[in-house]
Amino acid sequence: MNPLTHTATTPSTTATPAIDAPAFWRTFAPELQASRVMWSEVVPGGCHWSWVMPRGSRLRMVALDAGANLSMVLYHARDKLERYNMPDSLKAQHTAHCTKGHVLMSDMGRALASITEDTLGWHDPLGGLLDAERLQAKYAAQGEHSFHTHRNGMFRSGKDGLLIEIGKHGLARRDLIAPVNFFSKVAVDEEGRFAFAPQHAAAGAMVELRFDMDTLIAISTAPHPLDPRPDYAPGKVGLAAWKSGPAAPDDFNRAFRPECARALHNADMLYL
Repeated sequence: MNPLTHTATTPSTTATPAIDAPAFWRTFAPELQASRVMWSEVVPGGCHWSWVMPRGSRLRMVALDAGANLSMVLYHARDKLERYNMPDSLKAQHTAHCTKGHVLMSDMGRALASITEDTLGWHDPLGGLLDAERLQAKYAAQGEHSFHTHRNGMFRSGKDGLLIEIGKHGLARRDLIAPVNFFSKVAVDEEGRFAFAPQHAAAGAMVELRFDMDTLIAISTAPHPLDPRPDYAPGKVGLAAWKSGPAAPDDFNRAFRPECARALHNADMLYL
């Protein structure tokens, strides 16, 4: 899409919620204005879903169980060849973790989303996804839990869940990118070895994203691949989406680093 010919209006901050949508948000984000809430969900552990988030919307993610993990991948909804780029995001912002102030940059140098609130201070962009082979080996003592035998109680891997979700939007295995693992902490030592923090996220931990472009997101609440717990018991996560408007000139993320300001400027240029 040519940003010089594209026009768009500033989104309204008044939401039109889905008809008959349960107000899950009232239990974990009760201070949100009802007139701005678009939708809310409680995603069980080990499940997956996807949404298109419009520019100027926000998403609150709340760990409803201790030790929850939410893996997210992001794509430009209007041109899915543009997607979140983990190396560029970390290199540009001189960081090995994500927290308030950081932006999730695309491979075109634009801000897909900004982290606007965070009670944890550390979310993992490096650890990747649990795949089916590792899942089977890690939880073999609990026996096979396939859909054929356990229906909704099946054991799901993060990789398989995200492949299912992006497939709904015309994407394939080659389009699966490195996720951000919200609520998980992975530190890197001087030898380059990863160390997982087992008790990083308590129940009630919260992080918020503002979407700076129209963004397709897919999520999985399967366990982090480095989670040392021997049992498959992923935690559930509450999600609440609402309209807040795009980043203001004095936005916290714009001032966080010059690289963040440039990425937000590049995203704004698409919506002039």
